[in-house]
Amino acid sequence: MSALVIVLIVIAALVLIAVLVAASRRRAVEQERDRDDRREIASEHRQEAESHRLVADKEGAAADEQAARARREAAEAEQRAQVAERERETASAHVDHATEIDPDVDESADTDANPRTASPPTEERPRP
Repeated sequence: MSALVIVLIVIAALVLIAVLVAASRRRAVEQERDRDDRREIASEHRQEAESHRLVADKEGAAADEQAARARREAAEAEQRAQVAERERETASAHVDHATEIDPDVDESADTDANPRTASPPTEERPRP
């Protein structure tokens, strides 16, 4: 082999190596760019997930507050109902006691009649 053929083979080998190295670098740069793009997309997804989590936490807190308010109002309503029942019982006891001690109440009258709806006894006054 002549020296020229050897030089041409060495040059061709060097060019081939240079092309392979350049292609490898280009591929590495593209892979890095792709990884950066994926990192950016992942970051956007994380930010959106955080935003949705904050909204969910806020809505959950509002729901908890509303439920607590409803429980509190139900307890207040129950307490008012108990007070009303006690007041009814007290009023009934007063009516019963008044009926017992009132000398004008006719004891032979029906005891089921409501003394609050009965007309008051009339007094006869002497005419002048």
